[in-house]
Amino acid sequence: MPGIDECLLEAMRLPGARGAALVDWTSGLALGVVGESPGGDHEAAAVEAAELARLAAEHRAFAPGDGADEGADDGTAPPVEDLILSNRDSYHLLRFVPTSFDSSVFLHVWLARAEGNLALARIRLGEMAGRLVLG
Repeated sequence: MPGIDECLLEAMRLPGARGAALVDWTSGLALGVVGESPGGDHEAAAVEAAELARLAAEHRAFAPGDGADEGADDGTAPPVEDLILSNRDSYHLLRFVPTSFDSSVFLHVWLARAEGNLALARIRLGEMAGRLVLG
């Protein structure tokens, strides 16, 4: 099972990957980063991505509609799987990572739009999040 560094390096092998980070969405702290950062500042990018992740994770409007979000009662699964933000030249994919503690981390991958494959990135990030070992 890969740790943070191995997971981020794997994310950088995705087509069009420009940068990747593992971020704690409650604090905005980047637990690991690799590659470029949107805006050129890894710390600022982590804080800004955490604000977006926190908005989606903490508001009921984005929770599953049927109330059957597995793991939510024991704190191991956030109510949202991932977020996709697109702009003119890139995609940002934030994948929440289920953990044995409080599920407050997500993988953030920044993809160049011309070379990136959003569907493939989403599938691979889901696989990576499931294998990631924290602690």
